[in-house]
Amino acid sequence: MAVYSAAAAVLAGVESRQGSLKGLVYASNFQVLVYDLLLGKGFRGRGGRWKPLLERHQARLKAELARLKVRQGVSRNEDLLEVGSKPGSASQVPRFVRVNILKTCAEDAIDYFKRQGFSYQGRASSLNDIRALKGKCFLLDPLLPELLVFPAQTDLHDHPLYQAGHLILQDKASCLPAMLLAPPPGSHVIDACAAPGNKTSHLAALLKNQGKIFAFDQDAKRLASMATLLARAGVSCCELAEQDFLAVSPSDQRYCQVQYILLDPSCSGSGMPSRQLEEPKSCTPSPERLRALAAFQQRALSHALTFPALRRLVYSTCSVCQEENEDVVRAALQQSPGAFRLAPVLPSWPHRGLSAFPGAEHCLRASPETTLTGGFFIAVLERVEEPSSGSQAKAAASELTPSPAQREEEAAEAAAAPGT
Repeated sequence: MAVYSAAAAVLAGVESRQGSLKGLVYASNFQVLVYDLLLGKGFRGRGGRWKPLLERHQARLKAELARLKVRQGVSRNEDLLEVGSKPGSASQVPRFVRVNILKTCAEDAIDYFKRQGFSYQGRASSLNDIRALKGKCFLLDPLLPELLVFPAQTDLHDHPLYQAGHLILQDKASCLPAMLLAPPPGSHVIDACAAPGNKTSHLAALLKNQGKIFAFDQDAKRLASMATLLARAGVSCCELAEQDFLAVSPSDQRYCQVQYILLDPSCSGSGMPSRQLEEPKSCTPSPERLRALAAFQQRALSHALTFPALRRLVYSTCSVCQEENEDVVRAALQQSPGAFRLAPVLPSWPHRGLSAFPGAEHCLRASPETTLTGGFFIAVLERVEEPSSGSQAKAAASELTPSPAQREEEAAEAAAAPGT
């Protein structure tokens, strides 16, 4: 939505200059309050624990709003919102709502919205169905069975189902990593760079709260917000740790049963609609920043591939830069030759990986133009199965033991031989 993208852009500008609001830029509730303060009608009786912080930084936020208007070439706040609402812009990405199956089901959520006057249009059959959404109409996503789709302008931050943790406001592309990792109930899973926690809650829903999620993040504030989110979502199978994933030892016995890893590391965020609103003509970060990010991402991915029981890993970013995506995956695969391969997933997905190396077409990309989502990248790596010692011995024995046809041929040769 344009209004909240504008708020996110203001926050991003303040964070880049001062740093004291680190981690809050991507908190949707915080963005809503910034919008209310700068572009709306004040806090309207809400604000909670964020209100004193926002009031303390109000002057800086207003200064950043003025800079944003200069960059966009507009003079009024209303004009700024219209910039983000132009057809074809990132702000036209629909509002995706994941039903939290730990607390409810899609059918009950649909019935609730219908009782509130929304018009349910059934399961979408194409992107054109989603593009045509307007007013109080909504659809069921054609790929994810628990994902509802509303028009881009729909605001559900104050909706009782969202406040109760029955709904998660999460872009469709952001839902794909957990869906493609697909850990069965009872599995042990690592969420390597977990905050803010939407993907973690999705993993818990897929696990049905059975099994174990080890979630790591270095930022204490983001981790605290994540704990609140997970509690509201009814997640009980997650163990949070304020720790750098690179410092986690694969040989630690706590992780000896981890067969699934979701790695969504820090990235440039160049695919995020809010970043595109902030810098519409320059969504690509500097080469220096890209090199630093890619180096960290490659270390994290290579480290994740060393966990001994690992069978399947999903690497994802909200970046559109090849340096953070295909190049990182290629480097990690080259460091573990023959051990892992890219799994071919979602063959009908319209936007594939760039042709940076053979097999890169198995990666997935997303964008507002091609998939009506935020910009995203996903790669699914799976361990190449090696024959067990038992099967190898069986194969060797079969090579040494003649087949019935071979035995008949040898007997015939022996019968025809002189002196037999």
